[in-house]
Amino acid sequence: MQFDLLDVFASGSLTGNPLAVVRGGDALDSAQMLALTRWLGFSETTFVLPPTMDGADYRVRIFYPAGELPFAGHPTLGTAAAWLAAGGKPARDGVIVQECGVGLVEVRQEGETLAFRAPPLVRSGPLDPADRAEAIRIAGVAEADVVAAVHANNGPDWHLLHLVSAQAVLAARPVPTAPIGTDVGLVGPWGEGHERQFEVRAFFADANGRLVEDPVTGSLNASVAQYLLGAGLTAAPGYRAGQGRSIGADGHIDLAIDDSGIWVGGRVRIVARNATLTI
Repeated sequence: MQFDLLDVFASGSLTGNPLAVVRGGDALDSAQMLALTRWLGFSETTFVLPPTMDGADYRVRIFYPAGELPFAGHPTLGTAAAWLAAGGKPARDGVIVQECGVGLVEVRQEGETLAFRAPPLVRSGPLDPADRAEAIRIAGVAEADVVAAVHANNGPDWHLLHLVSAQAVLAARPVPTAPIGTDVGLVGPWGEGHERQFEVRAFFADANGRLVEDPVTGSLNASVAQYLLGAGLTAAPGYRAGQGRSIGADGHIDLAIDDSGIWVGGRVRIVARNATLTI
């Protein structure tokens, strides 16, 4: 087995979200994949496998410290980059088709960036009062700063809080622990003239119930863009979001909106390649 280390949604050197991609791990079972993911300590680790669905270039299993995910954004882009670097050739020119838990996901290459097509939301609409109050408590934000609280589920069950400003997003003080399965996201706008139009933060509970802040989150940014578009708060050709400043990262996520859908893109840097893995 071999694995690669990648930096996804990077704005510079080591500024994005780290990812480990394991290739040749067909013999690993789910327990071994989860154990390796926990040992590495990244927000996600992926395992590239032969495809089982027609039209797919490869299949990926995505693990985070509390279990397996049907879909995640930065693992999708990082896995595609690792697959290409290892000699992968997409069947469709310029479009990689990834098989994962939500089905087939398209990834396109645009210069130095990769972008995936946002999968459809599994659930949307307002949070009920109890879920809204719990999301506000977990994120550590003021009720008065909440513009809307909605479901933004596209695999991960994001509970999204739309705040009045990017400054309110950065001022959030989340609780240290939360129930396993917690996925809370924040989004707020920057003012005119800023290089980024929105600021995003994402929190999830690890296997021990510790609340973790993710450096840069593709799945959340995909569902945020769908929410903003549906609410009339963005339009084609799209916008740039920032994420990670609260924990020392500086991720840039480019959301392109066109007739084919919403594309979530960013730079992917390969930090290390072809390391031998023995477990």
